[in-house]
Amino acid sequence: MNTIVLISCVSKKLPHKAKARDLYISPLFRMNLKYAQQFSPQQVFVLSAKYGLVGLDEEIEPYDVTLNTMSARERRQWAAKVIEQLREHCDLENDHFVILAGEKYRQYLLPHLKSCEVPLAGLPIGKQLQFLKARTADK
Repeated sequence: MNTIVLISCVSKKLPHKAKARDLYISPLFRMNLKYAQQFSPQQVFVLSAKYGLVGLDEEIEPYDVTLNTMSARERRQWAAKVIEQLREHCDLENDHFVILAGEKYRQYLLPHLKSCEVPLAGLPIGKQLQFLKARTADK
């Protein structure tokens, strides 16, 4: 069983095209990326509101789109696209998914993933940062 980590995009980005791992510059994204390594994942992807599923080394342009302002119908369409993209890289039945993303980013993905965990579920941003800081210090 492979472990796949999915990290949601953030609004704070570089002002120019860059690899996904470098484009997102908020402390939350940086700490999520560091925390993700503790799962020894086979792959880490960004859940991008604009592009769907993005590999860390994929170069993308900055954008100003968020699922937080989309309707449920738009989020379902986005999730369907992401599930199709995941199928190209992962085994939805047998891989284990660690989701480091808010409710709106994971809501319509979870029913398609047989094995998954959401370590930050229910935590507000401040608590997420505390949780991540405690688990990534000196690692």
